Amino acid sequence: MATLAEAELTGGDLRLGAVRERTQRYTSYDVTFRSTTAGAGTAPLRVSGVLNVPAGRGPFPAVVLAHGYIDPAVYVRGQGMTRERGFLAERGFVALHVDYRNHAESTDDPRVETAVRLGYSADVVAAARALTGSRDVRVDTDRISLFGRSMGGGVMLKALAAEPGLFAAGVGWASVSSLEAENFAQFQRPDAPLAQLRAEYRGRHGLPADDPEFWLGVSARPNLERITEPVLMVHGRFDDTCPPVWARATQRALSRAGVDSTLEWYDDGHAFGPAFVAAMERTVAFLEARMPA
Repeated sequence: MATLAEAELTGGDLRLGAVRERTQRYTSYDVTFRSTTAGAGTAPLRVSGVLNVPAGRGPFPAVVLAHGYIDPAVYVRGQGMTRERGFLAERGFVALHVDYRNHAESTDDPRVETAVRLGYSADVVAAARALTGSRDVRVDTDRISLFGRSMGGGVMLKALAAEPGLFAAGVGWASVSSLEAENFAQFQRPDAPLAQLRAEYRGRHGLPADDPEFWLGVSARPNLERITEPVLMVHGRFDDTCPPVWARATQRALSRAGVDSTLEWYDDGHAFGPAFVAAMERTVAFLEARMPA
């Protein structure tokens, strides 16, 4: 996280591609934009995504969307937050869904796993900068927020901590833990023998038990005091993927760090089925209050 915060996180060159969908309220495009390089001496990465632009002249408030974990081998462009993207565009927000590096049509970064996906946070920062610099999409550059779900909730917190002041607000739905060692224990440790996991994470660091300082260093929680934006966390009481105790712990940590944060609970699971509309309406109200015209 220290390296991410010190890095020059670049972004721009938003390019509109094919029209995916056109409704009375918005038009949806395939897009690409430039993101931070994969390492010294390498060219900038190109990240794909999907952009919904409301009907009208703008300038519009905007939301960058950070999706949850989907195996990159099966992931397709724009997957994971289609409902959220459409809901936001229908209510007057430009919504840019970021595929992340190594996903869909994006450039591959061979370091993404050993860097514990910090590159994903660089990509959402790049998306905000791409929107800011676009001549094709009229965005109010003072009203760009970041909305992540599940793994994307962690991406959101790290991006806010790395680039304080870039976004107007942050939203996290059904977020992973703000401690990466807990995420490892929940999602990666059960899936493979310990020897295989050690082999995959060899090099600069080991597993959480081998190098706890590294795993704390790539976590959002020790860096939450860097966040200057208001944050809304939304979680289901019956979430069996990202345990509710994680949301409570992150909210306590945000409060201790002095972040203007709120945790909203719904009687729903990880995917937000019955509570989706209510949770989205709450999210839109939060964004409108924190990004007034």
